[in-house]
Amino acid sequence: MINSLDILHGKILIVDDQEANVRLLERILRSAGYDAITTTMDSGTVCELHAANNYDLILLDLQMPGMDGFQVMEGLKKIETGDYLPVLVVTAQPDHKLHALKAGAKDFVSKPFELPEVLARVHNMLEVRLLHKELHQYNDVLEQRVRQRTADLQENYLETIFAMTRAAEHKDEDTGAHVKRISYYCRDLAKLLGMNDAFVDNIFFSSPMHDVGKIGIPDHILLKPGGFTPDEWEIMKGHAAMGSEILGNSKSPYLRMGAEIALNHHERWDGGGYPNGKRGEEIPIAARIMNICDIYDALRSKRPYKPAFDHQKTVDIISNGDGRTMPEHFDPDIFSAFKQNHEAFNAVFEQYA
Repeated sequence: MINSLDILHGKILIVDDQEANVRLLERILRSAGYDAITTTMDSGTVCELHAANNYDLILLDLQMPGMDGFQVMEGLKKIETGDYLPVLVVTAQPDHKLHALKAGAKDFVSKPFELPEVLARVHNMLEVRLLHKELHQYNDVLEQRVRQRTADLQENYLETIFAMTRAAEHKDEDTGAHVKRISYYCRDLAKLLGMNDAFVDNIFFSSPMHDVGKIGIPDHILLKPGGFTPDEWEIMKGHAAMGSEILGNSKSPYLRMGAEIALNHHERWDGGGYPNGKRGEEIPIAARIMNICDIYDALRSKRPYKPAFDHQKTVDIISNGDGRTMPEHFDPDIFSAFKQNHEAFNAVFEQYA
């Protein structure tokens, strides 16, 4: 809270080209107990002085040679970026008072000076200025607390994500590098497609959870070195719905998108995917992005049923098809963005191999 001592310690600048006026105002204020007073008779120095000292009140004469008071106020507005200009104008011209208030001054003192008026207006102006500063500082503190709370919440969300992906890594030792690469593939492709910053952030942190449902797949199926029987394949496909159930019904934007990706990232643009045979734009765009990223990384990686392919062979399979993977499986816009920027995928794979 502002008290009387705070007001008496307020920093004041007196600006007048007449030395007698400067001395009179300074004497009046010092006699009342104000102890942080600066004076100048050169209006051209006011902005520089205020930038250096951040005065709580500027007593400003309007009629001065060189820069008049109105020009000084225009200069001060460039320094005071907020909505409060701490200027108390000093004038003998009645018509200047309204003009000065419209120009940004907060109050005025008439010449010749009357002691009670000067002291009352200076006191009131300083009190308002200091309260304004206090409110601004409080808002800064509040904003910092909000930022910290937001950061804490995000960290909690990410801890949940990392815990889930660590659980998946426990099943498959290759998963750790895979989920890291997936994050970067999806983020870079989302940027290329012109998605907004929130989407890009969400998919970066959500995409590693795409296969979290594999936690529920028995090891003898998940880690089987050969092909699946029809019954085993049906169980294996269940990881998509299982992942969605694990992540679903959350307020976290990361977990919501993670559930969406988990359920739909094996769907295909032509309707030939699973678990629900969705086609085209029925498939959420995050899952469409994830689909091509997941296939690229799977082709680059060694699997029980295949060797690791190099970048060029992988791009050729995605671009031209090999029977198992075909171009019509992908959203045409996403497919085009991938083909035009596939070297970025190679760079991510090499960095996080």
